[in-house]
Amino acid sequence: MATSMIDLAGYAAAALVFLTFSMKTLMALRLVAIASNVAFLVYGYMADLTPIVILHGLLLPLNLYRAWEQQLLLRRIKDAFRAPVSADV
Repeated sequence: MATSMIDLAGYAAAALVFLTFSMKTLMALRLVAIASNVAFLVYGYMADLTPIVILHGLLLPLNLYRAWEQQLLLRRIKDAFRAPVSADV
């Protein structure tokens, strides 16, 4: 049985979704989810699966935004740890 490029794209996308469940950090989860969204967009486009393209077309910007928020939060936390401690309360 020959596996088509469409099937391979679908398996890759599914594997990335599976991989998200093993992530230990939120940023890693978001990055793999973004890769999964891209893979599903490719798969959905190649297989002419409009619902998949719509779903992952909506999820991709959401995941990008949440990853950006996470980066901002991490930056604020690092800055807070670097700030001098004041005795004035």
